[in-house]
Amino acid sequence: MQKEPKSSDDAGPSAGAAPEAADSALPQDSAGKHAVSVLWSFGKCLGALLPVYLAGYFGFSISVVLLGLLVYMRWKHSRDGKQERLQSAMYFLENEKDVTTTRVFRSKRELPAWVNFPDVEKVEWMNKILQQAWPFIGQYLEKLLVETIAPSIRAASAHLQTLSFTKVDLGDRAMKVVGVKAYTEHDKRQVILDLYISYAGDVEINVEVKKYFCKAGVKGIQLHGRLRVILEPLIGDVPLVGAITMFFIRRPKLDINWTGLTNLLDIPGLNAMSDTMIMDAIASFLVLPNRLTVPLVANLHVAQLRSPLPRGIVRIHLLEAENLAAKDNYMKGVISGKSDPYAVLRVGTQTFTSHHVDNNLNPQWREMYEVIVHEVPGQELELEVFDKDPDQDDFLGRMKLDLGIVKKAVLLDEWYTLKDVPSGQVHLKLEWLSLLPSAERLNEVLERNKNITVYGKTADTPSAAILTVYLDQAQDLPFKKGNKDPSPMVQISVQDTTKESRTVYGTNNPVWEDAFTFFIQDPSKQDIDIQLKDDDRALTLGGLSIPLSRLLSSAELSMDQWFQLEKSGPASRIYITAMLRVLWLNEEAILTTPVSPLPGEGDDESELSPGLSKLTPTSKRPEHSSPDGNFASEGVLRIHLVEAQSLVAKDNLMGGMVKGKSDPYVKIRVGGLAFKSQVIKENLNPIWNELYEVILTQLPGQEVEFDLYDKDIDQDDFLGRVKVSLRDLISALFTDQWYTLNDVKSGRLHLVLEWVPKVSDPTRLEQILHYNYQQSYLNKIVPSAALLFVYVERAHGLPLKKSGKEPKAGAEVSLKNVSHRTKVRPSHPDAFMLMLFKYQRLTKESCFSHKVVNRSTSPQWDEAFHFLMHNPSEDTLIVKLTHSWGQALGSLVLPVRELLDEKDLVLDRWFSLDGAMPESQILLRAELKLLDSKLAQCSDAEDSSHVIPSGDTAAAANFELRHRSVPVQGNLPSFSKDPPDTCISFILLPDKNRNTKRKTSVKKKSLKPEFNERFDFDMTLEEAKQKHLEVSVKNSVSFMSREKELLGKLQLDLCQLDLKTGVSQWYDLSHETN
Repeated sequence: MQKEPKSSDDAGPSAGAAPEAADSALPQDSAGKHAVSVLWSFGKCLGALLPVYLAGYFGFSISVVLLGLLVYMRWKHSRDGKQERLQSAMYFLENEKDVTTTRVFRSKRELPAWVNFPDVEKVEWMNKILQQAWPFIGQYLEKLLVETIAPSIRAASAHLQTLSFTKVDLGDRAMKVVGVKAYTEHDKRQVILDLYISYAGDVEINVEVKKYFCKAGVKGIQLHGRLRVILEPLIGDVPLVGAITMFFIRRPKLDINWTGLTNLLDIPGLNAMSDTMIMDAIASFLVLPNRLTVPLVANLHVAQLRSPLPRGIVRIHLLEAENLAAKDNYMKGVISGKSDPYAVLRVGTQTFTSHHVDNNLNPQWREMYEVIVHEVPGQELELEVFDKDPDQDDFLGRMKLDLGIVKKAVLLDEWYTLKDVPSGQVHLKLEWLSLLPSAERLNEVLERNKNITVYGKTADTPSAAILTVYLDQAQDLPFKKGNKDPSPMVQISVQDTTKESRTVYGTNNPVWEDAFTFFIQDPSKQDIDIQLKDDDRALTLGGLSIPLSRLLSSAELSMDQWFQLEKSGPASRIYITAMLRVLWLNEEAILTTPVSPLPGEGDDESELSPGLSKLTPTSKRPEHSSPDGNFASEGVLRIHLVEAQSLVAKDNLMGGMVKGKSDPYVKIRVGGLAFKSQVIKENLNPIWNELYEVILTQLPGQEVEFDLYDKDIDQDDFLGRVKVSLRDLISALFTDQWYTLNDVKSGRLHLVLEWVPKVSDPTRLEQILHYNYQQSYLNKIVPSAALLFVYVERAHGLPLKKSGKEPKAGAEVSLKNVSHRTKVRPSHPDAFMLMLFKYQRLTKESCFSHKVVNRSTSPQWDEAFHFLMHNPSEDTLIVKLTHSWGQALGSLVLPVRELLDEKDLVLDRWFSLDGAMPESQILLRAELKLLDSKLAQCSDAEDSSHVIPSGDTAAAANFELRHRSVPVQGNLPSFSKDPPDTCISFILLPDKNRNTKRKTSVKKKSLKPEFNERFDFDMTLEEAKQKHLEVSVKNSVSFMSREKELLGKLQLDLCQLDLKTGVSQWYDLSHETN
């Protein structure tokens, strides 16, 4: 305490002698102080050098000294910072008016609450009472610590038997209530007060443990927060209030200056840990949902006052973030990296941490959390974003939102600006779920929840209801062995969630008055499991199981009664109150206008108003795809392998003395593809009649190569080769001619080659299909009617993996049995990847030939595919998106007939994906080209079955015979116990030569053979009408066999048939012998 200096008048006679005495005493006092100062300086230097000397003496490295010096400097910095903050807070509280007047025009945020908001009242009268009573409060605290708490600590541990409080001083600065706000509009039977508490005190509390020569203490504390006091229920009798409930709506700010041994808690790393542990201890009984309830009258439901039903549930969808700061820089910032962001969400004591997204400044989390809201207005959602690092995570921004705004809006889907960082926004979707006391809408809620996709390894499915269980008391529990009283506690479980009550020691009639809240996914399928156990958890005192379906049939979904315990004493019972509430999103109450912040809530309006903090995403997606100029430039080459003649005989017998034949087949190579025809047995004039279609890009120097071989057991013999220039084919569009085989003595090959024109006229489709279905080839190929080009550019908003990580997305494009897959590519290649791609181009390697893996919910592929189609009206294009060809990410089903109604037969836009998020889309271009063959055009112009457009156009009579069993006679005749090896031969009479004979393949062991083969005879219609067709059905046997060769025959007069339209009917065979 500073004493007031006396005036010269008050000093009296001694005033004149004072200067003389002072002059005489000055040299001695100055010399003594100087000596002490020198010794103190020397001692400090010696103390500073002592660690260096000891390190050298014991042989420690100099790094140990440097590390110690670094720790000391950090500790000193932390101590000085705390002291400065404490002094600043004390000065502010003592000179509040001056500071307010000085700063009122400088920053609105630094004003105290009672100045900033008119509904928060200043209560100087209360502060005067606290200041006057503060010394007496200090006396009470000293008495409590010395006479009650210290003996309890000494009795609890033998190591602390010498513990004592050596000093307890609350100081001169009392706690201040800087503002009070009263709420009376919520419930007429309660009064709610918000007390804005600020304490920056010079408190000093020292403790000593003499046994270990240990001293510790606290000198200076700061505590700032909002304490809510609820006076309820209001009653019509003294004291007018049934109970007082107190709690902090959110964690108060705490700063402690340690002394003695606890100075170690100011070491960097320990200081944050110590403050967090103390805050956790305070939060465990004074921060929502924990409350301190003091009953003032008897017979109150203290548990329901301590844990009332929540005001509501907020379902938080943490969707994504954009433009986050890059923290992972390399080479001291020369090379700019990215960040590995994750988010921490906090509502009161409820804390959630998202998964981190590797190397991404625009992460997508797609996670959902459900939080219990106990008090609105007041409770806030706090969100902080960090960059995940091996050592200390870097800060990427924060935002706060009062949940009263969510209650008012019901649904918020907004972008919020992150504070305290240069850039960054976070996208949240918030839903306010009301609590319904009836089950009428439960089925509707369950159906809604099925459409919500949940991600993350530990993610729970959306809740349909919440359950609150009030655990009151139990009676007549069984005794332990030896007739001892148990110490009962209760475990309450719902599905995989278990919560424990406190332990009541030494009684079989415990009273808990605890409350527990559970999220329920489906009340009709879940139960409440209650187990009473002794405090060692080994002895079970009883149990009980309550199906939640009982609550669904109860009035207001509540049960309040005694329950008989199972596997317990005969009279053992427990009193429980269970209340179920259905979570309902009232879509009719959703506001469409921006919600203004609640008056008097928060520090800054821009934090609370989504209308002010909403941002439009900066990245604009393209409306259409952008393929390169070569897209859809490919064409179709149609190869009709007809026949060959005069081939070389390679299968000679007896060293060439007996000439045989050959078993020819053809290998076709074009554009990197290869085809192989059927093998025609023992024939030097084979007829293949096979069709092949190839999609080709027009490149210079390409050729179509035909190689003929004789099929042998060991090595196939070469029969000739033909090469046709693709450029010549594209120029001619159509060619039908015989090609002489090269590199052999004899032989020629008959080919019909066409570069099929592509058209975008949908009216031609019907005629093209009509012509195609009339064609028949031995390899059973139906000519394609169209060519479909698909360009897959990118996707957006794909769902995350089940683990919560971004997927390695790939697209599989399928049409019937043909499918193509994209390569997994990065969404936004950085500079290094672009350099790598350029290098790979220089080295003539495809930059995406290796799977460049990058996790992204917005991948970009830029790949093109093409498909041959037989009927665009019936075919369907399917696009499946998966993670590494495993987990499904969505799909698209596109009927190709939709393109027939589009201009130029093109669809180019974003398509929504099935089985994914509502915003999941894919951008692709689908372009259809009809293949309008010249043969189809000629068949349309001239009503003929087959027209070859050459100089001398000739009609060809085509006959297709299909032999089946005759209904009356059943099967072909069999002249042995085994079925015949059937074949059919044709001869055009009257000429009997090689050109007028044809023969089918042999069908082994069949009385009902089906051939499906076609044979062509080139002649005019007039010549055909002068011919007879002799058809013989034979049994293919060796010349030494005794079995009959001819099974039946018939002869047709072609002049009696309508060869233009064609004839298809059954004919009876006549059974004749050779």
